[in-house]
Amino acid sequence: MPSFPAVLAAYQDLPTRVLSLMLSTVSDTGQPQASYAPYVIDDAYQIYIFTSGLSAHTANLQTTGLASILLIEDEADAPQVFARQRITYDCQARLLPRDTALWDAIADRFERRFGEITAMLRSLDDFQIFCLSPQAGRFVMGFGAAYQVDANDLSQLVSPPQTGPDSASV
Repeated sequence: MPSFPAVLAAYQDLPTRVLSLMLSTVSDTGQPQASYAPYVIDDAYQIYIFTSGLSAHTANLQTTGLASILLIEDEADAPQVFARQRITYDCQARLLPRDTALWDAIADRFERRFGEITAMLRSLDDFQIFCLSPQAGRFVMGFGAAYQVDANDLSQLVSPPQTGPDSASV
């Protein structure tokens, strides 16, 4: 098992290595919806997604204000597909008002990370930015190594790891 500092470094590095997240939302009738979205993350671990108002997940986020997200190591980079590094967060979602300094600053971050496509998306009235605020989280380093995210400081993990049959599950 790697040292705790090595695990913490892997946790803090994973969001920089993946460009999109898996997004789970639920409709107002309880129908689950899986999707994905490119994202940017700030130093406070607030996660932002730029989504079309025409998508089901955007409507779900507006209706419920809840999301579960998964950041997961690329299969090609994983030594074992059954034990990919991953972070799950339970999030509160809020829509950022358009034509505000914060909306523009986050859209600028998307443009720096994803390039020219962002300028086109910014010009479309139906594209919106949501802030996903993690309330709880978990980092799985591999088999038998699952760590709770520190809810008081999302950049940190709680030690020691959880162990048991479900510790490698998402």
